[in-house]
Amino acid sequence: MRTIVTGGAGFLGSHICDYLLEKEHQVICIDNLLTGISENIEHLSGNPNFKFIKHNVSEYIYIGGKIDNVIHFASPASPLDYLKLPIQTLKVGSLGTLNAIGVAKNKKAKFLLASTSEVYGDPQVHPQTEDYWGNVNPVGPRGVYDEAKRFAEAMVMAYHRSHGIDTRIARIFNTYGPRMRIRDGRALPAFISQAINGDDLTVFGDGMQTRSFCYVSDLVEGIYKLLVSDVHEPINLGNPTEIKVIDLAKEIVNMTGSKSGMIFKPLPIDDPKCRQPDITKAKNLLDWEPKVERTEGLKKTIEYFQSVLQK
Repeated sequence: MRTIVTGGAGFLGSHICDYLLEKEHQVICIDNLLTGISENIEHLSGNPNFKFIKHNVSEYIYIGGKIDNVIHFASPASPLDYLKLPIQTLKVGSLGTLNAIGVAKNKKAKFLLASTSEVYGDPQVHPQTEDYWGNVNPVGPRGVYDEAKRFAEAMVMAYHRSHGIDTRIARIFNTYGPRMRIRDGRALPAFISQAINGDDLTVFGDGMQTRSFCYVSDLVEGIYKLLVSDVHEPINLGNPTEIKVIDLAKEIVNMTGSKSGMIFKPLPIDDPKCRQPDITKAKNLLDWEPKVERTEGLKKTIEYFQSVLQK
């Protein structure tokens, strides 16, 4: 198998590259390093089955030879990134998806889109099922990411229906683990880095909003199971165990042995009040569900952050 991974130097993309190489794929990683990090893939530089191409997928993509799979993960993915890079986020969701699925069409390859739970917006249905259409503000500051992914999903389904492309759509919920960026801007890496440094943890709103966190190895396994399945409709991939943000902050303080307190700031515009995936379809159609308990996953993630912050 010869597989393209766009955004392959990012947090999730680099773990997917690792997993595919273990499955004996030849992997072509394409990333412009806008939010990806070269250190995430430097351990693969000597692998003859791995090739890195620095390229912006919002521009035309040319890859010679046979391609079996195109996995499209390229995009800023944290609010800090897509609020700072709104145009690039919209471009990679639209033009980037067009270019990536164009490669799949040309090569008669399978195409997998990394979509997101953000297509549900600030949900009025809880937990979120795949047949929920969402509650998204298209002109709010978060709309650049939410609508880019919603458009990408529409494009993928149009190519599937009109051109018979063999497509997959993964709606990915909050995922964490080693290789997350220290200044990612999301709650979990912010809490861990603040706790390790002895700084007060920044909690937005009253902390009663909920999130569901999936460890990266579980998520990657789900992505692969979706890739080799025959499921064309969107599938939720995430951990259904829900936790309040303030309870996550307390948990991380306890696990790090930190004496950090908390400071509260206003909730950002359109920030979701709850987030929990219904993974019934993933269980039934992919025989997949998360295995790593949050305590175990947090321990590994904290150890990684400690190693990075001590450098």
